[in-house]
Amino acid sequence: HLVVVYGEEIKLTPIEFDILYLLASNPGRVFSTDEIFEKVWNEKMYEANNTVMVHIRNIRQKVGSGAICTVWGKGYRMGPSKP
Repeated sequence: HLVVVYGEEIKLTPIEFDILYLLASNPGRVFSTDEIFEKVWNEKMYEANNTVMVHIRNIRQKVGSGAICTVWGKGYRMGPSKP
């Protein structure tokens, strides 16, 4: 469980790593917050909350804001925003 950005090791929590690994393992695929929650926490998401968004924000702060793209109305994917 090692993340290196521009030669610098980045410390991620286990949940942050699992989210980043999920997205990086599926380049270009958009995951909804429900899908991310269900795959990372291995349980069904029953009500809307911002747990996934908070973890995404933390990952962006640690690895750079361009690492994870928000696809408005759909979810998140790896990579920078496309016009």
